Amino acid sequence: MADITHAGLADTPPDSQHFIPMPGARNPHLQTMLPRVLRRRVQFTPHWQRLEMPDGDFVDLAWSEDPAGAAHKPRLVVFHGLEGSLHSPYAHGMIDAAQKRGWLGVVMHFRGCSGEPNRMKRIYHSGETEDGSYFLEWLRATWGEVPTAAVGYSLGGNMLACLMAKQGSDCLLDAGVVVSAPLLLEQCCYHMEKGFSRFYQRYLLNLLKANAARKLRVYPGTLPVNSAQLRKIRGLRDFDDLITSKIHGFADALDYYRQCSAMPMLPNVAKPMLIIHAKDDPFMDHHVIPDPALLPSSIEYQLTEHGGHVGFVSGTLRRPQMWLEHRVPDWLTRYLDPQ
Repeated sequence: MADITHAGLADTPPDSQHFIPMPGARNPHLQTMLPRVLRRRVQFTPHWQRLEMPDGDFVDLAWSEDPAGAAHKPRLVVFHGLEGSLHSPYAHGMIDAAQKRGWLGVVMHFRGCSGEPNRMKRIYHSGETEDGSYFLEWLRATWGEVPTAAVGYSLGGNMLACLMAKQGSDCLLDAGVVVSAPLLLEQCCYHMEKGFSRFYQRYLLNLLKANAARKLRVYPGTLPVNSAQLRKIRGLRDFDDLITSKIHGFADALDYYRQCSAMPMLPNVAKPMLIIHAKDDPFMDHHVIPDPALLPSSIEYQLTEHGGHVGFVSGTLRRPQMWLEHRVPDWLTRYLDPQ
């Protein structure tokens, strides 16, 4: 079955409009895992920069090149997913694609995700928009005003949608793309506790626990649990109950999920946004699919039959193609390279 799309696709070059999965690789788990096999290495030399935050913490930036010599170029900001980084295939793949378009790309790492634990008694979460907002303001103040867009993946996609909804017409972004985002966190949490999706939950939980353990070793007392309590955590909801919610002022995990889900906020998005989901995403189910009738005219929604979670691998095994690295830049061209 062809992609299910809504609104505005006529402006996009036809070769990137529709996702056709690699022959023999329609399986959602193959789609989800293949990029990690096919795109392991960063194809450019990143320029690293540490941005000190107002509260004494920091976030690390990975640029496609030194921004001092490229401040005039259009900018593409990448917000990664849970425990992601520049080294996530989707992140360095998109930065590489941006660089090839003549844009300046940058990954803003969430606190503690660049390989070094963050200092303060906080981490990051799906609705934590303050760091992203501060970064976008700093970006404009430091390097000047040029066309700027962002793409957020999974957790970073939900965060980006929340940010753009909260800021409305005052958002400093000209456009945003949201990929494989868990727009209703509570329902996605339930889904991750069922069937084969529990494999992904264990994988993500192990990454979260390892990162939290590093933080406790370097900065003891900066999390609301100790090392022994951390080791006993057995699910993502438990992690969010004991750590994410408590450290950020939510009553519990469900309170966090309900306050930080982007779906109810989407009608407030005023700047252009493209949302991409795959029907077979193993991290979530139909609950994340918004009702097109309730979306504002600023949002274009694309639902594909296949693609897995941040997968979308097309081409052939001999010549694989990462569809997102064509679809996203092609859609953003009208905002970053206006005629």
